[in-house]
Amino acid sequence: MQLTEEEKRTLIDIAKTTIECRLAGMSIPEFRIDTEVLKEKSGAFVTLKKSGHLRGCIGYIEAKNPLYKTVEQMAIAAAFNDPRFPPLKRDEVKHVTIEISVLSKLKEIKDINEIEIGIHGIYIVKGFYSGLLLPQVASEYKWDKITFLEETCYKAGLHKSAWRDKDTKIYIFSADVFTQH
Repeated sequence: MQLTEEEKRTLIDIAKTTIECRLAGMSIPEFRIDTEVLKEKSGAFVTLKKSGHLRGCIGYIEAKNPLYKTVEQMAIAAAFNDPRFPPLKRDEVKHVTIEISVLSKLKEIKDINEIEIGIHGIYIVKGFYSGLLLPQVASEYKWDKITFLEETCYKAGLHKSAWRDKDTKIYIFSADVFTQH
């Protein structure tokens, strides 16, 4: 899914407005969506960063809702329901940057050589355990493929070499990633 600059701005505005309304105790407005692309079902993550450091990140892997609704819901989840962080406070919002990752469909792979650092994110599933890292994570930390796989296993609660196990499924995906300006 290729988004226009205007569609990206719309999604950033939806995430920002949703968080600000929630902080002010106001109801979230009904957003008027003019483009069909934003109405298409798509998976997406909303990442919040404060002074360059992670402050919240939650998303849907699969396309369950229209993209604009997914962004609205994930903005609330990233700001107030990420178990790694306390809920966002009103005085923090001016220091927070919003990043949105709109995901492609998942593709199961059998050969890790299909993974391209900076292009693909990884989703690993083994039994009841699963973990996902977005494409930009490996680039930000300058990881190679093996480290990226190991860190995704760690996030899933698995031992770092679980990606090698026959019953582990490895999926890749790409993302259209953009940040508020």
